[in-house]
Amino acid sequence: MMKLHIIGPSGSGKTFLAKQLSEKYHIPICSLDDLFWDNSQGAYNCKRDAKVRDAMLGQTVSQENWIIEGVQFTWCESCFANADVIYFLDTPSLLCRFRIIRRFLKRKISRSSRKNETVRSLIALLKWTKKFYKVNLPEMQNMLLRYNDKVITLSQRKDIQQLVSF
Repeated sequence: MMKLHIIGPSGSGKTFLAKQLSEKYHIPICSLDDLFWDNSQGAYNCKRDAKVRDAMLGQTVSQENWIIEGVQFTWCESCFANADVIYFLDTPSLLCRFRIIRRFLKRKISRSSRKNETVRSLIALLKWTKKFYKVNLPEMQNMLLRYNDKVITLSQRKDIQQLVSF
């Protein structure tokens, strides 16, 4: 049994790390964004009903093995409590913002995005990320103190590469 939670700011590399660990350990991934946002209608930025979201999360957490990744933390107590390891990606703000822009451009060029992202939504995410570092990140770090015995902070690329190497 392996239950891993990956948390960090937008653009910190959570999805990349989750995919690498999933491939290494053959464990399914659950993205908290997929639970939080309802993109079924092709719209962007539509929140899912909290009861539905929480039921979906409960279903994932009840499984034997999982990797859950996302920036969300205020409604994810069960993830943290049930995780064997919590990886906190401590990535500099400037690098995260660069990655957010790069991801947006890659999606637009390849037309691979399943979301209807716009320049306006990109700007909103960049503004949200700036606020996140000032407001939400300290709250997240404070919440993680409760789970200090199972939190591993990854702040350098070499740490992540070592973790995912086969």
